[in-house]
This record gives sequence, C-alpha cells and structure tokens, in this order.
Amino acid sequence: MARDSEAEDGSGHPAPPTPPYPVEEIAAAWERERPGTPVSSIGIVTPIWQLAKLLGDDRRRVLAGAGMDPATLDLLSVLRRSGAPYTLSTRELSRRSLVTAGAISQRLTRAEREGLVTRRPGEGRPRTVLVELTPAGHEKVEATVGQVLHREAELIDGLTPAQQQQLAGLLRILLQDTQRKLGDDRISQVGEG
Repeated sequence: MARDSEAEDGSGHPAPPTPPYPVEEIAAAWERERPGTPVSSIGIVTPIWQLAKLLGDDRRRVLAGAGMDPATLDLLSVLRRSGAPYTLSTRELSRRSLVTAGAISQRLTRAEREGLVTRRPGEGRPRTVLVELTPAGHEKVEATVGQVLHREAELIDGLTPAQQQQLAGLLRILLQDTQRKLGDDRISQVGEG
C-alpha cells in the first residue's frame, strides 16, 4: 500500500503530502510537556472552535452580500418558520430566538425601520405586542435563507450523507450533555458579532 506522499492525485502524478494536523501536534506537545494531563478533548473541542469561527465568518460574508445581518436573519427566520400568518408575540419571538426582550426590541426596531416587519397591539391583551412579517420581509428571508443554506450545504459536502447524519447525531449528544453539565441550555447565534 502506498504512503500518502506516494498516492496519485488522479492524473497519474503523485499527490502532495498531507500537511500535519495542528490539533494532533497540540495534543502531542501537551502530552510531552505535561504527562498525565488529559488531552483527548483537544481533538474535539479545538476543531469545533475552529469550525465555528470559519462557519460564522463565512455566514457573515454571505449575509453581508445579501444586505442582511445575523440578528435580522434570526428574527425573520423565526417569523417565517412559524407558518402563516407569520405573526408572533414579542414574548414568543424572544423565547424562540433565545435572546432577551431587550435584544428582540432592538432587532424589531431595525427590521421595522427597513419595512421587514410590523408591530401591532395584541387583541384583548393590552400588554401583548404582535409582530408580523411583511411581504418585503418574506421576500428578503426567502432569498437570504436559500443563499445561506445552499452555501452551508456546500461547505459540508466533503462528508457523505451518512457521515453528515452521524456527525449531527454525535454533536446533538455532545451539545445536550454539555448543556446539562453546565446548567445552561441557551444557544447563542453563531456568527453574531
């Protein structure tokens, strides 16, 4: 069996050698410098941090190209996923977005100024404010979500569908267990500034 450096690249030429994986180098260095220190997490946590940074930066670039920011996309997406008539109370928006009422208020002010949502009092509930996606907001979220999800599908297509499903299941287990251990089930929006 040929070593990596002797493998062919499909054109009959030798493929370039595989560069060292920095995560393995980091773990090996800690094992050398601090024998007995557990390093198995490095091979999982470090790539997750690196991927979160890369994916967040890429999402911000895609959104900037679409004239949208992550917070506004989150707001419009929550309304769009709620189904017709695409209306939720500010309290429900806050709950589904996993952000504070103050953060929702700021997002709404910006989106309303851009004509993407409207606010109105709730019927029979004086303190309730209902937020509705406007036709312009609906059009904007449809176009933007399509761009974001197509781009992210492209970024993970190096994994087979079975590998993607397996990784999604493992990440779910890891996330839920970490949330339980930390006593924190909030999920912030990756890629927000």
